[in-house]
Amino acid sequence: MPPAAVEPKPIQIAAAVIGNAFEWYDFIVFGFFTAIISRLFFPAGSQYAALLLTTATFGVGFFMRPVGGVFLGMYADRKGRKAALLLIIALMTLAIGLIAFAPTYAAVGVAAPLIIVLARLLQGFATGGEFAGATAFLIESAPPDRRGFYGSWQMVGQGLAVLIGALLGALLTRVLAPEALDSWGWRVPFLFGLAIGPVGLFIRSFVDETPAFLESRRTGKQQALGVALAAHAKQTLVCLGIVVAGTISFYVVLLYMPTFAKLQLHIPLDQAFLAQSVGLVCMIVLTPIFGALSDRIGRKPIMIAALAIYLAVAYPLFLWLHQNPSFRNLMIMQTALCILLGALIGPFSTAVAEQFPAHVRSTGLAVGYNLAVMLFGGFAQFFVTWLIEVTGTPIAPAFYVMFGVACGLVATLFLKERGRVADISTANITLE
Repeated sequence: MPPAAVEPKPIQIAAAVIGNAFEWYDFIVFGFFTAIISRLFFPAGSQYAALLLTTATFGVGFFMRPVGGVFLGMYADRKGRKAALLLIIALMTLAIGLIAFAPTYAAVGVAAPLIIVLARLLQGFATGGEFAGATAFLIESAPPDRRGFYGSWQMVGQGLAVLIGALLGALLTRVLAPEALDSWGWRVPFLFGLAIGPVGLFIRSFVDETPAFLESRRTGKQQALGVALAAHAKQTLVCLGIVVAGTISFYVVLLYMPTFAKLQLHIPLDQAFLAQSVGLVCMIVLTPIFGALSDRIGRKPIMIAALAIYLAVAYPLFLWLHQNPSFRNLMIMQTALCILLGALIGPFSTAVAEQFPAHVRSTGLAVGYNLAVMLFGGFAQFFVTWLIEVTGTPIAPAFYVMFGVACGLVATLFLKERGRVADISTANITLE
């Protein structure tokens, strides 16, 4: 029998949440300053062309996420959750440093966008292993009856990352003149992100390995990648489908909305960041509440309800905001959608992690999660920018969001409820 999980030490939770928040902060802050970066690093004949080039560069980092996810997932399943989390922190520090100090196109010409692309590829590789590693670490450290609550803190970390980026964006765009923002202000959030190195490495160096991983290593259960994926193909597909809903929502509703509000609704950027921050606070607060609730009533009912309501209200909210653009209405829409996202992502991390036994958990999660993020999340901004242009419909993002939510709803119907399974470390998770 595997060693019983005990209440995690505070350092265990802090290592996953704080490190994960900084990891995602570095990865997504690029998206918040898309409009500025497009002018400085990707000069083109039109604003639309420059924006497409920048959003494509944002998406290109996602090509490396499945590669990084597989490599770092297998590394975590063989060497341990702690070893993988430390490696990820080091790689991300290097990537964010490249962006923070990158010279602009005016200074070095074509080398400038090449440096940005290289940094994005490295970020993609590192972040590819973060979700799987941190999620496995959290739920394997938690008592069986509190996995939903502790797993939800993985998504709290991501929410904190977006919130910190949004608040910094609002502050900088409010206090700095446009010339100062273009000259040096945009670098401030990236320089702040460099704190992931000493802070993340210091905190994660003190954590203990999880009991589930130690048991899987003791029993010697390891599988080659192809064998592992073939044996858990259904679980991987369910994970992928659910992640489609989350990743499209994350990168459209949370990340793209400031750009959408400024370019399509003509709402000042600082107000867009502030409206987003209000919604994010609601999401962050509700995420662990719904995670804890899933320990009582199950993961599946909460996720199905959240996705069904989300699908019903997404289009009306986008249409209403477009017809009545204002800071107040943007804040109302962001808050409503973030409440539903909080309900969805509260049980989400634990639900998908519970589909896999410990010896393939990081690998299985990494493959399903990163393929979905690469295909549907990484290029979300590119797709909606293109859709708005070719259709002439400013609310085209609503259709992309609805597509993702529908995919997630179908996948959740096939989710196996494992909230009351005491042992999720070994083959006690059967292939149903």
